[in-house]
Amino acid sequence: MSTTILGARIHGVTMDEALNRIAAFIEAGSPHQVITLNAEILYRATKEPELMALINRADLVTPDGAGIVWAAGKLGRPVPERVTGIDLLQAVAQKAPEAGWKIFLYGGEPGIAEQAAVNLQKKHPGLMIAGTAHGFIPPEEQEELREQIRIAQPHILLVALGAPRQEFWIRDNLSSLGVPVAIGVGGSFDVIAGKARRAPLWVQKAQLEWLYRLIKEPWRYKRMLALPRFMALVLRESRR
Repeated sequence: MSTTILGARIHGVTMDEALNRIAAFIEAGSPHQVITLNAEILYRATKEPELMALINRADLVTPDGAGIVWAAGKLGRPVPERVTGIDLLQAVAQKAPEAGWKIFLYGGEPGIAEQAAVNLQKKHPGLMIAGTAHGFIPPEEQEELREQIRIAQPHILLVALGAPRQEFWIRDNLSSLGVPVAIGVGGSFDVIAGKARRAPLWVQKAQLEWLYRLIKEPWRYKRMLALPRFMALVLRESRR
């Protein structure tokens, strides 16, 4: 089931359904892009046609964030739950050993992807890490990175470059990598590596992670201004 919010197609999937789709993508073998979409990036997409087109071409777009869930309900097109980038990453890592999936981690500051891989393997014994690379590889070394990924032959490529940069990178490179699934996961590596702390569980359940992040990272306030603007657009559409 899919719904449309402010022109963007979003799949109303549960976490289990998202995993099942990823498993089907891997079985198919052809390249697939997965986007975990939040309100900030969707608001930006309403002003950037290229970004909106990218979102609508993706094979799976999950509702990442309370804003998307709220908007879907407000417009009478409810989605069952949030499927965030970090939660999807953790779910993939949990399922991967049993499914035999290999994972490649690309992004973050030097050393972060490696530490995230170590921590994931500690938490999920048997998890196969096909390789890691930091997110500061210059343009002249990108072909070397692509070759590294091709040789590693992962089933799933996790890209943590920040949205929407990671989505554009995946769009531009996926077809040449031979990877069945690529997922943009934002700052997830920082959390898994222990560099950043995620909001407490009760804050997550109250759908107030955005407020927790703003308190912890006040420099994000300019980006957070997109949230009330996003809400205003949704309310305007709901009245039509």
